[in-house]
Amino acid sequence: MAVVSGKGTVFLTAMAVFAGLALAKAEPALADGKRAVLELFTSQGCSSCPPADALIEEFAKEDDILALSYAVDYWDYLGWKDTLASSENTKRQYSYASRRGDRSVYTPQVVINGREHEVGSDRRAITKSIKRQERKFGGAMDVDVSLSIAKDKITVSLDPAKQDLKPGKARVWLVFYESAKTVAIGRGENRGRTITYTNVVRDLVPLGTWNGETTTLTVDRSKAHGGGDADHCAVIVQRDEGGFPGAIIGASNAVLMAGS
Repeated sequence: MAVVSGKGTVFLTAMAVFAGLALAKAEPALADGKRAVLELFTSQGCSSCPPADALIEEFAKEDDILALSYAVDYWDYLGWKDTLASSENTKRQYSYASRRGDRSVYTPQVVINGREHEVGSDRRAITKSIKRQERKFGGAMDVDVSLSIAKDKITVSLDPAKQDLKPGKARVWLVFYESAKTVAIGRGENRGRTITYTNVVRDLVPLGTWNGETTTLTVDRSKAHGGGDADHCAVIVQRDEGGFPGAIIGASNAVLMAGS
């Protein structure tokens, strides 16, 4: 299934700004061993999505990939209101399409490193995209990122960028997600099916903009909790392109949240 729109949506604005210095170009390497960030846009009301949901679970098992699921709400009218969907997830998908300029919004859709998109159930195409980006950019990730979570605070540390970030800036995001959620679907195209969704994004919290220097960001745990269902947190560093999400240039390992 597919849906298109000519209008883009600015996703979120940064909460804080951190000054940076332009750095000399260097060969990029894998950030924390990450080769790729895969963002699957899916829906419980989409009959073609279950194979993609199963595939993202397989990708999530790979240590060098951060695989995330975003449930969208634009298929709710077909008879089943997606229990995991949010308008914010839908806005993020539309924002990607607006930035690319291809007007391509559909489910299941995987966005690879914020740059390219493929059908979410096509393992071969997704793997080819990852490898193609590694060849083109000398490695997908440009910054090493670490994350630690304590009872009262969350700390994010960024090493210097391996490439000059000018003219674009990058945003630092906390991604709160639920590692697995099983849903029995009662109506719509997937009526009668029970599907397990992997790394379901519950909240995406901006920490600020970043220009490439060594930086440590700390946020009060009570102000960035990700909701009651999130059990893990990770960090992504993403270029900002005119207010739209661009290339993801860094990703941390996921951390089990305190109390989960």
